[in-house]
Amino acid sequence: MLEGKVGIVYGLANQHSLAWYITKALSDAGARLIITYQNERFEAKLKKLTSGNLITLPLMLPCDVQDDSQIKNVYRQIEQDFGKLDFIVHSIAYAGREDLEGKFIDTSREGFKIALEISAYSLLAVTRPAVPLMTGSGSVVTLSYLGSERVIPNYNVMGVAKAALESCVRYLAYDLGERGIRVNALSPGPVNTLSARGIKGFTNFLNHVGANTPLRRNIEGSDVGNAALFLCSDLSRGITGETIFVDAGYHTKGY
Repeated sequence: MLEGKVGIVYGLANQHSLAWYITKALSDAGARLIITYQNERFEAKLKKLTSGNLITLPLMLPCDVQDDSQIKNVYRQIEQDFGKLDFIVHSIAYAGREDLEGKFIDTSREGFKIALEISAYSLLAVTRPAVPLMTGSGSVVTLSYLGSERVIPNYNVMGVAKAALESCVRYLAYDLGERGIRVNALSPGPVNTLSARGIKGFTNFLNHVGANTPLRRNIEGSDVGNAALFLCSDLSRGITGETIFVDAGYHTKGY
């Protein structure tokens, strides 16, 4: 499905992350990939993870999304090595632990700023300089969550950040549509990832969701990977500005 296409994945952290399931699905579909890492501490770990597990070894590049110069360097290297870019996967979110516990009203000014900058503004930051490389068409995919529109205990400021992210998706879709670039979000149900385990009460919530979805199960990481593959492929060329739920139908219910 992605033979001959080139794409970049932001936010791959480990083999349990949703970004890994997405990376695996894209690689299996024939895409040539670029994977970024935040600093040298992650470089060796990600090289070990990708070696032998992907059809083609990805290009690994350092990138802190709070540093515009590093982002520009990423696209400069992509232009030099590939000459084009077909899709972006944005799987980046962060909020301080202290702002994910307790009450939302106690969120600090600095904590709010950091959560919104890294979790929402970074989508603009990594998309803007990529546009010249997306000649003719392209796809941008980010990851949201139901906490953007409903109160999820202990999700707090991250829910606000995801709401902002989904709004960014719509505005970017409008801006970039004339260039043939589509922008969409996936909103997965809970998956037992390392980051999810950091949310207080996650295990109980995971069990509750699995028992109350129309499909009577929790989703798996591969469900998210396959949905991202669809959005990165030409099969979804008529879809933009959307937030697509991959949650076994949980969002359709009132509890």
